[in-house]
Amino acid sequence: MSADPLATHDAGRSPATRRARRLWLRRAGLAALLAIWAGTGIWQTSKPLPAGVRIEPPWQNVRSGDLRLLIDTTTADGYGRAVLSQEIFDNVLAVIDQAREFLVLDFFLFNDKSPVMSATDPPRRELSRELRDALVRRKKAHPDLEILFITDPINDAYGGDPSPQLAALREAGIDVVRTDLDRLRDSNPIYSALWRLGVRWWAGSGSGGDALPDPLDGRPSRAGFASWARLLNFKANHRKVVIGDDGHGGLTGVIASANPHDASSAHSNAGLRLTGPVLEPLLASELAIARFSGWRGQLARVMPPPERPRPPPASEAEFAAGTAVRARVLTEGSIRKAIVGRIDATVEGDAIDAALFYLADRPVVESLLRASGRGVAIRLILDPGKDAFGRAKSGLPNRPVATELAASSDGAIKVRWYRTHGEQFHTKLLAVYDSERLWFTLGSANFTRRNLADYNLEANVAVEAARTSAVSVALLRWFDTLWANRAPAGIEYTADFGVYADPAQSRYWLYRVMEASGLSTF
Repeated sequence: MSADPLATHDAGRSPATRRARRLWLRRAGLAALLAIWAGTGIWQTSKPLPAGVRIEPPWQNVRSGDLRLLIDTTTADGYGRAVLSQEIFDNVLAVIDQAREFLVLDFFLFNDKSPVMSATDPPRRELSRELRDALVRRKKAHPDLEILFITDPINDAYGGDPSPQLAALREAGIDVVRTDLDRLRDSNPIYSALWRLGVRWWAGSGSGGDALPDPLDGRPSRAGFASWARLLNFKANHRKVVIGDDGHGGLTGVIASANPHDASSAHSNAGLRLTGPVLEPLLASELAIARFSGWRGQLARVMPPPERPRPPPASEAEFAAGTAVRARVLTEGSIRKAIVGRIDATVEGDAIDAALFYLADRPVVESLLRASGRGVAIRLILDPGKDAFGRAKSGLPNRPVATELAASSDGAIKVRWYRTHGEQFHTKLLAVYDSERLWFTLGSANFTRRNLADYNLEANVAVEAARTSAVSVALLRWFDTLWANRAPAGIEYTADFGVYADPAQSRYWLYRVMEASGLSTF
């Protein structure tokens, strides 16, 4: 039996000296462990993003006819019956039916999982089935059509519960890519350091043992410990994009806040349909995601046939005359940069309108307060945070943030709440305008640290246009309709600020801690 090295080394020392030395070694070991923990957390929250993901291309002029605002709105009539108006996925399906050469789709949620409906819930549209069938049908009709479908691992419970929708796409010859989230930054360093150092290797990528409830709907599933351990990392490929050829060698696509997720089908959302080379940087970014996630395919781009050339890009003269708009796609942290930069550039007499599912990001909140102090008129329509797939929510972060904005601006920042009825006001839209021009951005990015600070993968589009342009008129008319409840008798889109105001300091500081630490779902 071998001797204890420490005991041998300590031979001849006094008991007090030996105890002190061993205490020092324990403390040194603990300090080293904490240093490794802290270093892992710092690195994983700040490491470089994969190449080609975050983009901030220059503005491109786009003809007004090549851009269309898409709105999904759900409300209820005077009898409590759901009233739905939907445009986004009708246009997504149109892009699919138009494609002849290629399609690239990237959607966060793509499944039919949902809690049991109550009698008062809005009716659900089987969006996952519609999208799956449209892709399979198009691939069958055009076998040479290249289709790449990128999605988040949450749809198969992070490998613990295989998705039948994704399996159907693969069986049809469609390339399916599960985003490699480990290549992204971690938003909550306290847990992610534990995950990176130990849980990840122990849990592996399978179900992780005994089955646990499905993370999406709480029903029995094959998901296990590994699935839930990955879920607690709180990060995602959160994009909602489809890009395809337009049948004439050009590009067309939809960028939106809507998911092909049955339980989300009644959510209110906003999107934009675009045509032209403005989509090329986003297409390249999507291919970068696919490649760092293991895709080894190729996507052929087809030039316009000689007999059907694409028209030249819109000119500066057309933009100045109001017959063209400027647009550019933005992803990840470049979205926050554009939002804060545009708000900070406002002056007295300008106006800001925002329709948001989540508002929590401190740089955005502080930028809004500065703008209000300069005399900028600000109106916010926010989700009240009370409905989440059959579960009651706490109202965080919107209620304490809205209360802060209203109080800190002495009531100058105006807030109204969207009246949800089981669904969510899932829109992510900000508009800044004066008497002549309007700038807006919309897409997948919630206004939170996780969505705007290079943690999640996000995709937005920014547009600048004359106030008289079709897209500007449509956007402001839609916002004014919700704000002023300009609807048929018995329908109210929004409620007064006081209905959900939350002045509790305890909840405000809870939101601040959750937002700063990343230990939250928003």
